[in-house]
Amino acid sequence: MQRAFGKGGLSTYQRTGGTHLSTLYQEGCAKIRLPNTHSQTLEAVLINTAGGLTGGDLMQWSADLAPEGRMVLTTQACERIYRSLGGPARVETRMQIGENAHLDWLPQETILFAASELDRRLDIDLATGASLTAVEAILLGRDAMGEAALDAKIRDNWRIRRNGRLIHAEATRLDGTLSERNGLSLLAGKRAFGTILHIAPDADQARAALDRIRALLPADPRIAASANGERLVIRALAQTGLALRRLIVPILSELSVTGTLPRMWHL
Repeated sequence: MQRAFGKGGLSTYQRTGGTHLSTLYQEGCAKIRLPNTHSQTLEAVLINTAGGLTGGDLMQWSADLAPEGRMVLTTQACERIYRSLGGPARVETRMQIGENAHLDWLPQETILFAASELDRRLDIDLATGASLTAVEAILLGRDAMGEAALDAKIRDNWRIRRNGRLIHAEATRLDGTLSERNGLSLLAGKRAFGTILHIAPDADQARAALDRIRALLPADPRIAASANGERLVIRALAQTGLALRRLIVPILSELSVTGTLPRMWHL
C-alpha cells in the first residue's frame, strides 16, 4: 500500500522592516503558506494535504530562522493520526534559530484515533541570545464523537540545544495500557494534555516570564509551571480539548512574539 510522504522547509533573511522568506521547499503532501499579517514577524502555515497520517506515513518539516528574525510556525488544522495497520506514523521537525531571533512553534493539537500509533521527534538548536516558545498538545479522540482512543500509542521526543549543547529533553511514551495511563503519575483518566516550553535568552528572563505566567494560571491542579535556568515549562491536563485550550491559550498569547495566537487557531 502506498504511504503518504511529505517534506517541507523554509529559511529566512532579515532586513529593515522585518523577517522575510529566503527559500521554500515542499514535496508530496506537505505544503507551506505565508499569510499576509502586515507584521514584521513572518508567519508560516504548515499543511498536510493528505488529511491525516496512519502507520508508515512520514512528515518532515524544517525551518532556519535568520539572526534577529521573528517567525511564527503553525498548522492549518489539527493533525489527525488514524488507526495503524502496521507501524507508527512518523513526524520529524528540525529547526535552527539564529542569534537574538525568536521562534514560536505553535502547531494545533494532534488528535489520536483508536488503534493509532505516532512516533514524533522535535529537534531545535538555538544560537546565542535566541528564544523559543513551543507547544505540543494531544487529544485522545474527538470530544464531540465521544471517542476516547484508549489504545492509541505515542512516542514523543524533544531535543532542544543551545549552540549544540543539550539544554532540554522530553521523552513521552503512552501505550495502550489503560491502568498505567489512568495513574496519577500520567493522565489520571484525562483525555487531553499539553506541554509548553519557553526558552528565554537567559535565566533572569525565564524567571520574569514565570512570574507573568503564574499570574495567569487558574487555581487548578491540572496546570503547573516551573523554571530552571533559561527554561520555562508548563504542563496541563484536561478532560476535553476545549478545556485544554482554555488553559493554554492565555499562556501562549503571553509568551508569543506577537502577543496573540495565529488566526488559524481561531477558525
